[in-house]
Amino acid sequence: MYAIGYPLHAAVVILNSLLLIYTFVIIAAVILSWVNPDPLNPIVRILRNMTEPAMEKLRPYVPLIGGLDLTPVVLIVLLSFVRLGVLPVLARLAQDMT
Repeated sequence: MYAIGYPLHAAVVILNSLLLIYTFVIIAAVILSWVNPDPLNPIVRILRNMTEPAMEKLRPYVPLIGGLDLTPVVLIVLLSFVRLGVLPVLARLAQDMT
């Protein structure tokens, strides 16, 4: 069981960190969308390339409310659910395997 427990715990920690970083990337992309930056700016292009694929998949399911796109909020809530609801269960499972 040690051969599965420790790598699983390491994967949970890495995935938790990546999801947290991705949450901050989404927040940065939202803040940049408020100021309408130059779309040819490399930072803007990187942020949009990182966030738009996930948001495009959610947009058909999230209605516009008063012309406001709430897709980033829904995506952050989903990421938080995975970070705070699913990953602790996997971490506990990994702890029980060690």
